[in-house]
Amino acid sequence: MQIVLHEPEIPPNTGNIARTCAVTGTPLHLVGPLGFSISDRHLKRAGLDYWQYLQVSYWDCFEELRQAFPEHRFFFFTTKGKIRYDSVSYKETDFLVFGSETRGLPDRILEAYPEYCLRIPMLTGIRSLNLSNSVALVLYEALRQQGFPGLV
Repeated sequence: MQIVLHEPEIPPNTGNIARTCAVTGTPLHLVGPLGFSISDRHLKRAGLDYWQYLQVSYWDCFEELRQAFPEHRFFFFTTKGKIRYDSVSYKETDFLVFGSETRGLPDRILEAYPEYCLRIPMLTGIRSLNLSNSVALVLYEALRQQGFPGLV
């Protein structure tokens, strides 16, 4: 599994996600522009001392990342998705893509991959879950389906 954050804006969310990725051995991809500096103290604090265990990559744009992994499946998490996240059979090589906290994923990406747009069920009229909670929820479902490879 691989986690992608597209233009994240809130340092503590990214730090929490980095910690989740570190404890699960999941690579993290940050697609810019970022809404903060990677040296931000809130980012580092939220990730605590887990940064040394994290494999993180930085990309200038989503297209650059997508072209680097042409054979892999990418799933896009959005409140606009028609398919529930738990109805998919995930593979170890899949990329799980999440948008920024205030804007989500751009329409150009969602429109290019409609069959890969997934949603987390929630009540109507409430905007969405916190980004770090969404990442943890989906990542752990994908890992559960695979028998939590390498985790104890």
